[in-house]
Amino acid sequence: MRVSLRFCTFAATAVLAAACSTPPAPPPKPVEDHTVQVPPNAGVYKVGQPYQIDNVWYYPREQPDYDETGVASWYGPTFYGKHTANGEMYDGNQLTAAHKTLPMPVNVRVTNLDNGKSLIVRVNDRGPYARGRIIDLSKRAAELLDVVQTGTARVRVTYLGRADINGAPPPITPPAIASALPAAPSGKVDTAALGIVPGATVAPPPAKSAQMPTAAIPSQMFADDQPTGKVTRVPVPVVTHLYVQLGAFSKLENAKALLNRVGGDLRISTLQRGGQTLYRVRSGPLSSVADADAALSRITGGGANDAHIVVDQ
Repeated sequence: MRVSLRFCTFAATAVLAAACSTPPAPPPKPVEDHTVQVPPNAGVYKVGQPYQIDNVWYYPREQPDYDETGVASWYGPTFYGKHTANGEMYDGNQLTAAHKTLPMPVNVRVTNLDNGKSLIVRVNDRGPYARGRIIDLSKRAAELLDVVQTGTARVRVTYLGRADINGAPPPITPPAIASALPAAPSGKVDTAALGIVPGATVAPPPAKSAQMPTAAIPSQMFADDQPTGKVTRVPVPVVTHLYVQLGAFSKLENAKALLNRVGGDLRISTLQRGGQTLYRVRSGPLSSVADADAALSRITGGGANDAHIVVDQ
């Protein structure tokens, strides 16, 4: 009996010693989370400094009278989850867009001139940088305007006003901008054309007269009070054409000088606006975006860096 008890005590001691010498199992590693949670409207109001892309300079600025026609494109999954130019997060399911020079964020109305569908989108990014494109739409905006299947569309883009930031409307003049604005001059101001940066071509600020849509597409057709996020239909011309426009001038001799300098298949057409005759130097009409792209490439290759694609009848 003593022998058995002594043996049991020894066995129990050995088992306990073995248990104490075995290290405990390490705790499981926490699952790493690489996602970044950024509210969709967490950006800032931004005009931006001049910048250069593909040897072309762009000049962002306030443009409350912006109203242009041209060709729209759209961008998709490659940019999902990336920050936009004003610090927001790109989401292809939101009604947003990219523009080369408008401040951000602002609301603009984009109207598909092929089908009359019109939609308000939020500009919060920079682009597109393919020559001849006026605006880059998010996938959802492109779907609602029927741009996804075709890839591009003839559109009109009209500035409506500044967009909300973090759910609150921005002040009319943000304090940071107001404090940086110089006092308005009281006397006569002399102006001069901006010189070309050495070794680079320049995309100059568009002149209002050169960029405003023609009388063939009346502004009354595009109401500013249509609701955000809802597609509406507006009447548009039955047939539109594309033109490559190099400039619009109030003096005929200036238009002739540009035409003679560039040459090629250009012509001068007139437009009556605000009691003034404008002389437009342009190539066209062109029936397809491909034809307009080819014409734009030829014209810019000849040194006319101000050329752009517009939509007209």
